[in-house]
Order: sequence, then structure tokens, then C-alpha cells
Amino acid sequence: METFDSDGVRIAYHRHGAGRPIILVHGFASNGRVNWLDTGWVDTLCEAGWGPISIDNRGHGESEKLYDPALYPARTMAGDVARLIVHLGLVADGEGVPVMGYSMGARICAFLCMDHPELVRAAIFGGLGINMIRGIGGSEAIVQALLAPDLDHVRDRTGRQFRIFAEHTRSDLKALAACMQSSRDPIRAEDLSGIRVPVLVAVGERDEVGGSAEELAALLPRGTALVIPGRDHMRATGDALFKKGVIEFLSELPT
Repeated sequence: METFDSDGVRIAYHRHGAGRPIILVHGFASNGRVNWLDTGWVDTLCEAGWGPISIDNRGHGESEKLYDPALYPARTMAGDVARLIVHLGLVADGEGVPVMGYSMGARICAFLCMDHPELVRAAIFGGLGINMIRGIGGSEAIVQALLAPDLDHVRDRTGRQFRIFAEHTRSDLKALAACMQSSRDPIRAEDLSGIRVPVLVAVGERDEVGGSAEELAALLPRGTALVIPGRDHMRATGDALFKKGVIEFLSELPT
């Protein structure tokens, strides 16, 4: 694990292998290890010649914990990823690096593509389809679940799922609640039309959280949809067909 200073916030990241760099951005209440190492993504990418670099988003994993919701907009978190890319000197000859995010990480990657296009060569939006622009409800129930004294006090089904997952990842519950309470910078269809790099949108067939991969991909000038058969939001993360589709997508990028 290594760290760097991102505009005054300590951000942790992990480098794996010695291949071509690709940045991995995890989802809410997860971290680089749980989202990418434990699911086999790191091994899969290394075997295909890539050198994955996973970031722990602010408030998550080994990065600094913050308790002010104003410090967690996705656009701000995209700035952390941009600073990591610059910190590591990954942009050579004006060509950016591929980035892959899952769920909240996909949203962060979308802002990275929009705000820092010079840093991005291609993007994979995992676990977030058309709901990237339609929005995902239920945030208040998740906040209340994270702040409850214990799981016995949580009745909301979605809230319980997130509380169980957050405890599994040994997350700081108050930091996660602040992250969930943060204002949501809207993403509009016209915003996505400005993303000019190739984008793979990969969402589980049964993923009600992420919504349709095809609908989101249709809004992207160079978007491609991958529907992961039989998978919901939580179970698509390490799916073999998801990995196969990503490796094929990356292999088609110009060398």
C-alpha cells in the first residue's frame, strides 16, 4: 500500500504487476482489496498483460476518513483519481490510461472522463447503467442503516444489505454515511455525449440498482453494452463473463 496527498486528503492506492497501467475504482462501502483483489480481477488483468492500480476512495479502505458530506461529491472523488494518475506519471505522449469503476466507482469514472479527458484512454462502467443519469433512490434509508446502533435496529431491506456489507469490509460507518449524504452532481444525457473515448458499460441482467446497460451505452458516442447473464448488482462484480468482456474490450484498444 502506498499513499499520496490529494489536495490535502491522504489517499491510499495499491499497485499490482508490471504490465500496462489501468486504474481501478471501487464501489460504495468497498475498497480496492475487496472489489478487485478478492474477486480475482487483479489476477485476471495481470495475466492479460495489465498492471492494475487500485485506489481506495476517500472515506474508504486505507484512505483518510472524512465526516463532512461536502467533501464527498463524485466530481471531487474523480479529482482524487486524476491526481493519482498525474502523481504516478502515467500519461505519456498525450495518451491517457484505461479506467474501470464499479457502481459508485463507475460514476466517479464518468466524471473523470468529462472533467479530465486528457487522462483517460478508455473506460469501463461496471454495475451502473441508465441509472447513472436517472439516479438511485433510497439513500436516506442507507444513511440511517449505517448510523443505527447495530443491525438489529435496521428494518429497511436495502439498508440492511449495505450495513451488512459495510461491516463485512470493516468500513468506518460514519464516514460512509457522510459519503452517502453528499450532494449528487447530476449527470445528463448531453454530458455523456461529450465522452469521446471507448466505453464499455457492463451491468448484470438482474441489476435493479444499475439499470439498463444498453440504454446508457446508447448515449455514449463510442459506447458498448455488456449484459452479464443472471447476475444482480452484488453478484456481477467477479463474474467470469464480465472479466472476459473487459479483457476483450481492452485488447481492442490501439497499442
